[in-house]
Amino acid sequence: MSPRAAPAPLLIACALGIERIALRGRGRGGTDGPVTVLRTGMGPAAAERSVTRALAGPALRDAAVLATGFCAGLAPGMHPGDLVVAGETRDPRGGVPCVGTDVLVRELARVVPGRTVHTGPLTGSGHVVRGHERAELLATGAIAADMESAATLLGAVRAGARPVAAVRVVVDAPEHELVRIGTVRGGISAFRVLRSVLPAYLEWHRSLLLPRR
Repeated sequence: MSPRAAPAPLLIACALGIERIALRGRGRGGTDGPVTVLRTGMGPAAAERSVTRALAGPALRDAAVLATGFCAGLAPGMHPGDLVVAGETRDPRGGVPCVGTDVLVRELARVVPGRTVHTGPLTGSGHVVRGHERAELLATGAIAADMESAATLLGAVRAGARPVAAVRVVVDAPEHELVRIGTVRGGISAFRVLRSVLPAYLEWHRSLLLPRR
């Protein structure tokens, strides 16, 4: 009998130390392959550079990549702690379609019941989005924005064919900007949600390894 091939690994990329703390705060039970949580640093250039470097190593060369962390919600009615599952990520260099979004939506609803899960395009920005910029980005069809997801996934697919996805937790929104007094609680809410989502990411990864019918 030939030896069973090792399961493909999962690389979870986030920008901030606080995001990495949240993601590492729960056990990894149920995964079918090795999981690496990579802190890339802030901004698109740092994210793409860090992910490209990580995927060049033999341990992660075939890894699925999931970009995550916090984001700015663009649509009225969004609240801190809402989740965004990207159908695609976009930046001025183009778009990257995401894989297995239906699995992510289903599993996020299971692990964080009561939280709203939005789906749609996630756009990249070179800076923190404020004020009128939200409406301008919303007009492009995007529902949320962050600085790293688009660059992370673009770097990932340029390094080789692989499944990619992006999930973000809304930390501020049009009616809930963090610059306002009293909205720090929005950041706390988003942290608590991010701390709970890892099981959904692991189930997404597991689903990629199942034989297709």
